[in-house]
Amino acid sequence: MPGLTETLSAGEARRIALTAAGFNAPVRDRPVDSARIRRLISGLGLLQIDSVNVLERAHYLPIFSRAGGYDRSLLDRMMAERPKRVFEYWGHEASLLPIGAHPLMRWRMERARGGHGLWRQLAVFAGARRGEADALLRRIESDGPVAASDLAAGPARRGMWVWSEAKHALEWLFWAGLVAASHRRATFERVYDLPERVLPRAVLALATPDPADARRELMAQAARALGVATAGDLRDYYRIPADDAPAAIAALVEDGIVRPVTIRGWRQTAYLHRDARAGRRVSGGALLSPFDPLVWRRERAERLFGFRYRLEIYTPADRREHGYYVLPFLLNGALVARVDLKADRAAGRLVVQRMSLEPGAPPETREALAAELARMADWLALTPPDADR
Repeated sequence: MPGLTETLSAGEARRIALTAAGFNAPVRDRPVDSARIRRLISGLGLLQIDSVNVLERAHYLPIFSRAGGYDRSLLDRMMAERPKRVFEYWGHEASLLPIGAHPLMRWRMERARGGHGLWRQLAVFAGARRGEADALLRRIESDGPVAASDLAAGPARRGMWVWSEAKHALEWLFWAGLVAASHRRATFERVYDLPERVLPRAVLALATPDPADARRELMAQAARALGVATAGDLRDYYRIPADDAPAAIAALVEDGIVRPVTIRGWRQTAYLHRDARAGRRVSGGALLSPFDPLVWRRERAERLFGFRYRLEIYTPADRREHGYYVLPFLLNGALVARVDLKADRAAGRLVVQRMSLEPGAPPETREALAAELARMADWLALTPPDADR
């Protein structure tokens, strides 16, 4: 009847989300090559990059969660290779994206050139201090790739550049698409160069979509990656401005890419992607990065799993409830535990600083978690926690 929408149970929504996120019968015991890593990135749409390295950097972990132990240097090489098939830019936050997404991000670059949609300390380089950014761009053009630390030493310190100003100018140029990330140094510092020296010419030559069309396509990719999601979830995936999201969602509904559904227990209308499926084999365990797309939107994790999750890195130590770098543990389609982990590289040990089980966690949780910790320790070439007891 007109006006009625499909209704899904909370369990169906959870299975759809897990399947879309790559957790329906994941294969974690076979060798992983570059092609599989690219497929995983394509399926997720992006990998979030974060500088915290108490365990392992964030962009490595979603692949481990879905594919098991793999050679991290494969991803390192992919980030630096020519021609590039992935590139760095602002997706969710700082992100690694498939190269085909570059045209879809140009509206964001154009907004940054006008001083919009970026951090306040960077916006000044789109206006009053544009000349300084242009001078830095000319230096890159003539002298080649630079990192912020290159500008903070030697003669640069006697001129206009000190560390914070150089970094801010470089970040504005990067946000505006006037420079691109060439690669990362061993220190994880980003190196910048001209886009035409970094990105494939064929990609740069692609037509720039209308901004509304680009945002619509990004929301479509978010819907595919999430399976089922609220309007807020869809907007959050690629950080689409709130004012631009309703038109994009309306267009997706009109085109039949998503359809509105009701999910029992959810207050908001949800949108189901046309290719979404409720997988049945969501068995097995996996530790999730705090920056994994399955849990990075904390309210969605609470809706899907009844799991209240907050990152406590910036919470004073004496006020932390669960720990500094806490990974949720997914077991048989439920989030059943959380573990505060640290890689003690000097001692060669994976350290469990704190662990807690969720209410109703099944009896096999501890054994399954121990197995997953051993898998992670092996991947990181560390001694697993149980080996110390």
